[in-house]
Amino acid sequence: QVQLVESGGGLVQPGGSPRLSCAASGIIFKFYRMGWYRQAPGKQRELVATITSGNSTNYADSVKGRFTISRDNAKNTVYLQMNSLKPEDTAVYYCRADFLTVVYWGQGTQVTVSS
Repeated sequence: QVQLVESGGGLVQPGGSPRLSCAASGIIFKFYRMGWYRQAPGKQRELVATITSGNSTNYADSVKGRFTISRDNAKNTVYLQMNSLKPEDTAVYYCRADFLTVVYWGQGTQVTVSS
C-alpha cells in the first residue's frame, strides 16, 4: 500500500521558516519525481516545486528564492524548506509522487501564515 505522509505544517508567523516533510512508503522512492503542491481556500491546486530522480528542481515563480525542495532517498523522504513566509502562502500543502503514468498524493498538511 502506497502512503505519502506529510508533516511540519501549522501556524507560522510572517517571515517564518518551517520545513515540511513527506515520508513515502510502498514505492521505489528513488525512481519517482517528487513534488509539493498547494491549495488555498477557493483556489485551484497549484505546483509549488518538484524534484526529479536526478535531483533536477523546478519552482513556481511565486516561491523562487524562498522555498527549497530536496530529497533523501535513503529515508524515502522529500522536504520543502520554506523561508520568508507570507500570508499568501497559506494553503494546504500536498506531497505528490509520480513515475511515468502513476501518480500518488498525500493527504496534505495545513500551513497558515498569520501573526
